[in-house]
Amino acid sequence: MTQGDAMDLRQLTPDLAVSPHILPEEVPALAEAGFRVLINNRPDDEVGADHDHDAMRAAAEAAGLRYYYIPFTPGQITPDMIAAQAEALAGPGPKVAYCRSGNRSTVLWALTRAGTEPAEDLLSTAADAGYDLTGIRPLIESLADRRR
Repeated sequence: MTQGDAMDLRQLTPDLAVSPHILPEEVPALAEAGFRVLINNRPDDEVGADHDHDAMRAAAEAAGLRYYYIPFTPGQITPDMIAAQAEALAGPGPKVAYCRSGNRSTVLWALTRAGTEPAEDLLSTAADAGYDLTGIRPLIESLADRRR
């Protein structure tokens, strides 16, 4: 990806970037940039049929990317969603996760890391990428306590 590209990829870890909404026609550029996994956290009811999970799955598969659809409706985080995101992130290769702004994908990443990294580090990484997760700090800390 070059500076002039339309996608706004924000690196959270060496193997994970998050992004605002990605279009099917942008997926081949992700594969060319070295990404191997596409994680769609945007619910279908937020997009039209030409950008829904079926269209994105087809674009990802055509580009040779593994694809995960883990829709995250604002304010509706579930343990199953966190577990699915963790599974998608555990696989090999560079990954990109997206939603409307990249925030929900960042929230899910942080929740998958709760208990394995200090909450302060997770919040700092998110902030460095432009996402303020201070509002979910209590949830990160609660998950960390349960996982200890």
